[in-house]
Amino acid sequence: MTRFLSPNLILRVLIFTALIPMSADLVFANSAEDLLEASDRARGGVATGVTWNVRVESTENGTKSDRSFVIKARDVNALAEATQPAKFKGEVFLFNDRTMWFFKPSLRRPIAISSRQRLSGQAANGDIASTNYARDYTAEIERTETLDGQPHKVLLLKAKSDQVTYDQIRYWVSEKSKLAKKAAFMTLQGEVFKEATFDYGNSIVVQGKKVPFISKMIITDVKNRKNKSTLSYSKLKLDSLPPAIFNINSLSR
Repeated sequence: MTRFLSPNLILRVLIFTALIPMSADLVFANSAEDLLEASDRARGGVATGVTWNVRVESTENGTKSDRSFVIKARDVNALAEATQPAKFKGEVFLFNDRTMWFFKPSLRRPIAISSRQRLSGQAANGDIASTNYARDYTAEIERTETLDGQPHKVLLLKAKSDQVTYDQIRYWVSEKSKLAKKAAFMTLQGEVFKEATFDYGNSIVVQGKKVPFISKMIITDVKNRKNKSTLSYSKLKLDSLPPAIFNINSLSR
C-alpha cells in the first residue's frame, strides 16, 4: 500500500472542484436543484479557470499534520500540487471529472485512486474535487431550519453513482445567500459519520460583481470530535488555464 493511502497522510486539500460555468447575474429560486447549483458555484465554479492555495491542518488521534497545496481548477478538472512540507513537495493529485490520479517523482506512471479512501484526517480523496454536488447527487428538500438566525433549507442528497465519495449527504443551504453552511456525510443506511462547516470570507470578481468564495472548511469526526481537519483557502485568483495541464500524460514527462 502506498504512503498516500495512509489515514494519517494529510491531504484533504483543495476541496472541489467539479466546476461549472458561473454567472454573477443568475437568479436562483429555492427549489432543491437551484439551491444545490448555486451553492456549488460559491465553492469554485469558474469555467475559465481559478487558482488558489490551501493549507490543511489535521488532528487524528492526537497526531497533528500540516500540509499546503497550490490548486488549479477548470470545469470538471483540478490539479493539486503539494508545496509544504518539503518531503511532500512534487506530489501531484490530478482530477479528471470523477477519475482521480496520484503521481510523485519516484513513480513511473500515475496511480488511480479511489474517491472513498481516506487521505487526511476526516477527508477522503473525493473531498478534494467532488464538490459539484448538482452533478453527482439528486436533491430533495426535507425541511427548513434556522442557523445563525437565518432560514436554511435542509437538502437530502443521494448519490447518482457509486463512484462518488458519499452515499448520502444532508446539506444546509441558506435561503438568502444560497451558500452551504453545514453538511452531514452519511452511509447508505443513513448513519452520520462526519460533519463539515463552511465559511466564505473570500470573494472573487466575476463579470464585474463580487461573488463569495470559500475561505474555510472544517471536517469533524462525529464519534471523536477531537479528530478534525481544517482547510484554509488563500491567494485566490481567476486564471486562464490551458486544458493540457490536466492531461494525465503530462504528469510523468
